[in-house]
Amino acid sequence: MNKKTKQVSVVIAIVMLLSPLAVFEIRNLQNMRPQTFSPQNPVRIACVGDSITEVSGYPSVLQSLLGDNYMVGNFGVSGSTVSLNSWKPYMDQPEFEKAEAFEPDIVVIMLGTNDDLIGLHKYNESFEDDFAKLVTSFQQLKSNPQIWIAESPPIFSNSSDLSPAYLANTIIPKTQDLANQMNLPTIDVYDAFGNHSDYLQDGVHPNSQGADLIATEVYNTIDSSDNINPTP
Repeated sequence: MNKKTKQVSVVIAIVMLLSPLAVFEIRNLQNMRPQTFSPQNPVRIACVGDSITEVSGYPSVLQSLLGDNYMVGNFGVSGSTVSLNSWKPYMDQPEFEKAEAFEPDIVVIMLGTNDDLIGLHKYNESFEDDFAKLVTSFQQLKSNPQIWIAESPPIFSNSSDLSPAYLANTIIPKTQDLANQMNLPTIDVYDAFGNHSDYLQDGVHPNSQGADLIATEVYNTIDSSDNINPTP
């Protein structure tokens, strides 16, 4: 073997030896790059909730506010609850599975109004534990979504089995406690409504103004987040 051949062989050996390290470093650099989003790779937002999410139209308004770099999915289920002991737990509904299959980057959960029903008060000792199970299910997704807890709007009607006082004094504090325990950010939809009973068509369900208000509160939270930065 001549000198030139030996030099070539040495170079090849060095390249082969370093190649795995080079590949490793390249992969590490790729993993360190911030994720970018575009209409071809939008931020996927799953709106989870009860009828206030399903029929108010707020997810559609949110989509309009956010634009093409986002994809908003409405996974609300009318009558659903946080409680796993009710007649309609959210986690038992097909929309829950669809929300998980959506592989969201962000999950906005706004539940609790139906847990205010008088017949379900006896189950609310487990409200936070049941809520934690719902949150944990989303946290375990491969998409590793951010979870935001939206406090339900106030109730301005005493004509049903819903209690404005129980929602304010029990459900909302329990929702806040759950968020604190799991270190989750909250979206204060409850206080955002203020005294605007005119934003609720029946004292419970938002009209178009109420839907706009909810969408704006969610939008402002997403817009101010430092963790999701879509490309223009």
